[in-house]
Amino acid sequence: MRTLFHYSPCSTCQKARRFLDEHGIAYTPRHIVQLPPRVEEITVWVKDYGNDPIRLFNTHGKRYRELDIKAKLPSLSEEQIIELFADDGMLVKRPILIFGKRILIGFNERVWRETLLH
Repeated sequence: MRTLFHYSPCSTCQKARRFLDEHGIAYTPRHIVQLPPRVEEITVWVKDYGNDPIRLFNTHGKRYRELDIKAKLPSLSEEQIIELFADDGMLVKRPILIFGKRILIGFNERVWRETLLH
């Protein structure tokens, strides 16, 4: 089964949900703010997504700017970054589709089509 971490007002998340629905791809939606990812989940994501937790940041998000994460990054450990994600789902790039050991972060229709429809 697939899990889609999303934020309802996010237009990119809406596009991802529409893509999955239009192609009959079953998934369980999980609102990233109401039910943010747990430390254990994020730790696995980091491993499965190239061992670079910085790639998971929503760098265009309001919270990222408010907390001035960019300036803090050099002094943060991987564990501290993962804790930030678990504390505030708005810091995580979205949507995120998890299925098995695969992870798709952000919505790129071409990539999703190649990954999910072939």
